[in-house]
Amino acid sequence: MATRINHQSFWRIEAVNCDRAVSEYANFLKPFGIRLSCLLLLGLWLFGCNLFAQSYEGLNKLKGYQTPVYFSSGVEIKAKRMAKQLDQVIAFYSTQLQFTPSVTLLILSPQDWNKHTKFPFYGMPHYTSNKTLIVASEDNDYWKSMIPALDKMSKEQADLITSAYSDKKGGLNMEPFFDLLAIHELGHAYHNQGGLVMQRRWMGELFPNILLHTYIAENEPGLLPALTAFPKMVVATTEKSTLKYTTLQDLETYYNEIGPKFPQNYGWYQCRWHVAAGKIYDDSKIPGFKSLWYVLKTQREILNDKELVDLLKTKVHKSLADVPMNWDKIE
Repeated sequence: MATRINHQSFWRIEAVNCDRAVSEYANFLKPFGIRLSCLLLLGLWLFGCNLFAQSYEGLNKLKGYQTPVYFSSGVEIKAKRMAKQLDQVIAFYSTQLQFTPSVTLLILSPQDWNKHTKFPFYGMPHYTSNKTLIVASEDNDYWKSMIPALDKMSKEQADLITSAYSDKKGGLNMEPFFDLLAIHELGHAYHNQGGLVMQRRWMGELFPNILLHTYIAENEPGLLPALTAFPKMVVATTEKSTLKYTTLQDLETYYNEIGPKFPQNYGWYQCRWHVAAGKIYDDSKIPGFKSLWYVLKTQREILNDKELVDLLKTKVHKSLADVPMNWDKIE
């Protein structure tokens, strides 16, 4: 069904709903496990309310990088690592897309978090409406809460998680996953500032996942396990019968309800989009992503479902069309 949408902001919760969303979100917090992991994954992608600060007072400015970076005291090593990676992402896509977004990176300690963002949960990367990308500087309770319960999954799944997220102390640390999601948030800068018409709410999140996966696969493939292990585990272990909404049409119709009221459900959608992004890259590589960019940039009219599938199949790649055509088969 063709629906007129605001393609600049439809993929975010409206600011007026943010307080209610946060309240609902807090009510779901439970001990460790898959349910909570999905819940917190929601926070990473969904709670991009228009929350931002415009002052960098009290932060250190990193010099020598294309991306403006401000960071809390004591985390210069991480600031340099993330600044270098973002510069590489931007340089890579500048060549591929002939477009460069404007973004400032803040790397914040718990003490500085509330001074520079009103975002309620420390540790969640988010991109704000003033072109600022905010990430956490250190391990925290929210990252720890995303560690899955290994005894509740198969040995194969547990081995995958252990291999991807083990730290030097022999424990599990989700920092590798969280840090890479900064590139997902950068992807929102691309489609916002690039003037893309995303056509559907699901495309508004699938697009930055493809951007993230394509960059890592092409330039830093050693990071693919950290990027893919958690979403694959969620998709493999979540029983669809426990979810209220499972179709893409459900998402289009009830998007503003799913996020605040059913965060686990939304996290499941996000994990499936990421698994789909990996397959899309495997099948279409860089030409597929470039084609998607130009199609979303030039197709200004909102299409109906059949028209959108035909466009993706003929102008991008069959793997893109497979997302709406074969949604139930993503695994």
